[in-house]
Order: sequence, then C-alpha cells, then structure tokens
Amino acid sequence: MGIIGRNGAGKSTLLKILSRVTAPTTGSVKVRGRIASLLEVGTGFHPELTGRENIFLNGAILGMRKAEIKRKFDEIVDFAGVERYVDTPVKRYSSGMYVRLAFAVAAHLESEILIVDEVLAVGDAEFQKKCLGKMGDVSKGEGRTVLFVSHNMESVRSICNNGLLLNNGEIAFTGTAYDTIAKYSIVAEDTRNSRITNYALSPNVRVDVFEIDNSEVTTGEDLSFKLQITCNGPNNFQSLALLIYDEYDQKVSFIDLRNNALFELGTVKTKLDVSGTLLCLPYLPGKYRIGLHIHSNLLLKDFFSLLHFEVLQKPMPGDILPYPLHVRGRTEIDYNFVIK
Repeated sequence: MGIIGRNGAGKSTLLKILSRVTAPTTGSVKVRGRIASLLEVGTGFHPELTGRENIFLNGAILGMRKAEIKRKFDEIVDFAGVERYVDTPVKRYSSGMYVRLAFAVAAHLESEILIVDEVLAVGDAEFQKKCLGKMGDVSKGEGRTVLFVSHNMESVRSICNNGLLLNNGEIAFTGTAYDTIAKYSIVAEDTRNSRITNYALSPNVRVDVFEIDNSEVTTGEDLSFKLQITCNGPNNFQSLALLIYDEYDQKVSFIDLRNNALFELGTVKTKLDVSGTLLCLPYLPGKYRIGLHIHSNLLLKDFFSLLHFEVLQKPMPGDILPYPLHVRGRTEIDYNFVIK
C-alpha cells in the first residue's frame, strides 16, 4: 500500500499512530500481527550500542526470539554492508550506514507488517534500488504487508498494488496505485502555489518565507527566489539545497546553496536569509515543483512540492523548430547569503 499526498497531509502522523509512537486524538487502531517500522533514520537504535547489539535489541522489541534473530543475523549484516563495523557503536556510523542497517533489520526480521516512511532518501542510489527490490520481495514473495510513504511516484508505482491519497488529514482517494497517483496529480494541481510562509520543517526549524517571483516563466528566462529559515537552537548545517522536480517526479536539478557562512553558524538561535536567481532556466516546457534539502544536526530530510511553477514554450519566429530537446542542462545560480 503506497501512501501519498503533499507535505502536511498527515502521512507521517498516520504511520506514527499505526506504529504506536503517537496516540490517536480520537478513535482507535486495530492491528493484526507484529509491526516493524522505519519512520526516521535509525528508529529504535541505541547510539551507545554496537550494530550487533542493536540488531538483537530491535528483534526483541519486535517480539522475536533470540534464535530467530540469530538465524537472520548474517543476512541482515550482508544486506546492510556493514560487516567491518558491526561491533562498532552506531553513534560512529555515517547517516548512510545508519539507515542501511536500520532498513535491513526492519525488512529481515519477520514481522507481518513493514512500515517505511521516506527514509530511503538518505541512502545512495544503489542502496535505494536494493531496498525497493527487498520491499517488493517482502510484499509479493513473502506475502507480508508493506505500508510505504514516498514522494517518488515511480517507486510507488513499481512496488505497490494499492494506493491511499491523503489531503489535509483526510482520505481523499483509495484505489489501485496507478489510479491513486493519477488522482494525486489533480489534487497537487489544485494546491499549486509560488509562496509559503510560517512552514514548520521540524519543532526547531521553520521556514518563515519561501517564494519565487513568478509562477510562469519561459524557457531560458531567469527565476528569482527568496528563502528565510529560523532555527531555534544550535544548528550546524552540512548542506542546504533546492530540489526541482518535473511533472513526472523526476529530479531535474539539485541546486547547492552552501557557502562558508553556512558552516560558521553560532550556537544560538539563527536566522538564515538566502535570496538569488536561477539564471536562464534550461527546462523544457511543463510543470515543475521546488523542494528543499537540509542536512544538519537538527534535521536530515528532503521536503518536496513546496513551490510550483510552469515553464512555457519559448516563442520562435516563423517556421523555426520548437526549442531543442537538449535544453535540460546545468542550472546556473547567482545568490546572496545572509546570517542574522
């Protein structure tokens, strides 16, 4: 079952309720079978324990017997590719190693229900492909249930039989994965915007303003943007970038916004002010979405579909052929970076 919807629709909250991390305000949840959930990087891991110890700890939490965990241990370690570091405390793991081991534990210990919430965005491309294959095996080959939240429609389409569309905390549509994705495109069209304000990325990080100067541009024109982020606490950034996707959910640009000022932030409340211009947009005519990629000690996540814009066909004189298909190239940027 693929669960999709725009940011703030209630996808992660629903999974937290099903995983019993959060109690429902009203109503009740009935679950048949053991649940293994992967809601964030390293869910259920103790940072001071080694990879080996955390595998057994997670298995015990899921209600597995020690013999069952031992039987799956080698397979888990091999899938995660952390053989050399299995006896190292996981606090020393990189974020990629962390998520590989966490996913391997959740997918291989034989729970009846596997819940996965967009954590695969952290792993590299090869590992993401490996995870999608494993989830397909779990659901189709082993007959277990997978609840998968993702903004990557191609992943949902390839591994899910059924889909659930959430909008403003309510079920907007349920049906086959293909029909649900088609319905999502209509809902996303209705909620198109070129400016957001006061948008919480986490309890400690908030977007005060994120806007673009035009919701319609012509191929080859410039597009200006403004981004203001407030951090209520020490926030050591490793990366900050814009993500741009086309209407087929394919990433067309990753625009790096880092500079030296970003890495020299103090340990108090910080306000980040970035404004700039994407020069000569090299995109084909169509609809596009802008999201944010943030990596810091407070936050490691991609945020999708925050802003929307449309690229129109560049007018051509006479009978000249339409704008060439090779225009999709590198996106150049000119920008200012202010720390307050």
